[in-house]
Amino acid sequence: MRIVADENIPLLDAFFGTFGTISRMPGRNIDRAVLADADVLLVRSVTQVTAQLLSETPVRFVGTCTIGTDHLDLHGLQRAGVTVASAPGCNARGVVEYVLSCLLTLAERSGEHWQNRTVGVVGLGQVGGRLVRTLEALGVRCLRCDPPLADQGETGLNTLDELIAEADVITCHVPLIREGEHPTFHLLDQSRLQGLRAGAWLINSSRGPVIDNQALATVLAERPDLQVALDVWEHEPDADPVLARLCALVTPHVAGYSLDGKLRGTEQIYQALCNYLGRTASISLQALAPSAGKASIQFSPETPADWLLARALRWVYDVRDDDARMRQMLESSESPAQRRAGFDALRKGYPLRREAALIDLVGTRHEATESLLRAAGFNTP
Repeated sequence: MRIVADENIPLLDAFFGTFGTISRMPGRNIDRAVLADADVLLVRSVTQVTAQLLSETPVRFVGTCTIGTDHLDLHGLQRAGVTVASAPGCNARGVVEYVLSCLLTLAERSGEHWQNRTVGVVGLGQVGGRLVRTLEALGVRCLRCDPPLADQGETGLNTLDELIAEADVITCHVPLIREGEHPTFHLLDQSRLQGLRAGAWLINSSRGPVIDNQALATVLAERPDLQVALDVWEHEPDADPVLARLCALVTPHVAGYSLDGKLRGTEQIYQALCNYLGRTASISLQALAPSAGKASIQFSPETPADWLLARALRWVYDVRDDDARMRQMLESSESPAQRRAGFDALRKGYPLRREAALIDLVGTRHEATESLLRAAGFNTP
């Protein structure tokens, strides 16, 4: 069996080496020629996989080690008899930590307390649902919007326009859907962007075209009161430097780029391939996950809870680091080609990032503080 895989998928040999030979290459360079004698294709989010790409190739299994599938022609692949597997929820925790870091950073810059803001969460899947549970456990009032769930009878939901009218923060966690009853392409168009509350914060870590980027640049030029954090871009990997200058935080599609999320994605696709081949999955992530980045942090019992929570969140993930690298890349790039190459380079060379569950916060504290830290995802042994 020959496997063609995106070179950025971790633990390829450990999980897939026993299946056959593995050919690694940049995800954007995977074409029909390299698949001419491949049986399995493993990708991340940058490879557009269509029935046409796989035509006249022996590929009958495609696995994406990511939560999203908008880069896959699901209907065309199904008609062609190709089995497709994804890794739902694999990076959900990493995205939650990204949003928490954005909230913390925007609050510090504005002199506000982020837990006093009403957060509107658009999309209640693996990521949005976990984010709501985390924020509410931290005392944040959340409004929920998910039209497909509303159609299924879910109660307690709001429309997007209700969120825009009432929420101080809008954070997007929807798949990219271009047609059908509930399309998300340009879900936030110029009219809705102009309708954001005074001083609102907007965070997008879902897919770039969920927000009309051209309209966003126009609105931000007129409304400096709005604060926007963009992790995803409408024409990736060609991020718009003009729009970036108008945003408060910009990152290169790395919201869920924790090592733990990537590793879970690899394991989930390994299990899916075993199931496809009728094999028993005999390899577990628990035995393979590296210890790098794990830590135990000691705090005194007198440490204020809010200060401790902020410092701990910063220790796990600080969005300002990715923002600085992204801005430096955009400002030093002299052409769209350089921007595209720089965007991919930031993702390929992404530094080690572990999740809060790998961090033990040690110290005798009040139960209220312990509960706050556990709600944020930390261990308090």
